Amino acid sequence: MAINRDTVKYTANLARIELSDKELEHFTGQLDRILAYVDKLNTLNVTNLKPTSHVLDMKNVYREDSVRKSLPVADVIKNAPNKENNLFKVPKIIET
Repeated sequence: MAINRDTVKYTANLARIELSDKELEHFTGQLDRILAYVDKLNTLNVTNLKPTSHVLDMKNVYREDSVRKSLPVADVIKNAPNKENNLFKVPKIIET
């Protein structure tokens, strides 16, 4: 897949990145070489390969789920910069 200057300019606009003409030429060349290199993967014969989710055999290590005593509330919130009714108080970050 070849990439052209217009594609780089369009992508930069989507990312809200302003590029000079020199940068457009530079990145167009770089991205074109990157895509050409990645396109080499299309030449590989993968018909007999099994799909994998990970290159190494993985297994989960589980521990027994047991009920145990938790920390006292006073110890948990003693270093909180702001607290209210034994809860951490944080600033509102979502405006409605």
